[in-house]
Amino acid sequence: MPTPRVEVRRSQRRRRTVTAYREGETIVVLMPDNLSGTEERAWVSKMVARVQRKELRAATPRRWDDEDLKQRAQELSDEYLGGIAVPESIRWVGNQRARWGSCTPKDRTIRLSERLQRMPEWVIDYVIVHELAHLIEPHHDERFWGWVAHYPAAEKAKGYLAGWSDAARIDRPPSEQVVPGEDVD
Repeated sequence: MPTPRVEVRRSQRRRRTVTAYREGETIVVLMPDNLSGTEERAWVSKMVARVQRKELRAATPRRWDDEDLKQRAQELSDEYLGGIAVPESIRWVGNQRARWGSCTPKDRTIRLSERLQRMPEWVIDYVIVHELAHLIEPHHDERFWGWVAHYPAAEKAKGYLAGWSDAARIDRPPSEQVVPGEDVD
């Protein structure tokens, strides 16, 4: 992506928040007046990247619509889970930042982060199988992981997502967090 023109607008009324948006060919960054030059440069860099990511997401065509997701979920359930995990609905959502997918077993709904849309299909399939397994076993216990293990690329996909998360500095779920300085198996 080419480097955009950036305009910084400082405000004495603005105390804590920094925001950014596109205005034509320019990215406008609004920030408090009391930030240092170093803080300004750091915030500008962060906010320009955020605007560009948002624009990239908007420009990325969806691989599957929600109906395609439901059909794919049924295929994966049939192939790896004996056809017993059938969601009421499965859809893409843009508001998941800390997880790739979520499932509410009570109403049998599955939500997948839109960030997955740029991932390989086998990774998306893993997340779908993972969430489908929650329809059978709600908790991340041994039985749950037994269901997930039916998907042959499960470990490879988990590694892919962990690597992507680390590279993008997106927090892993608490059950998978690594403490700096500790040995990792």
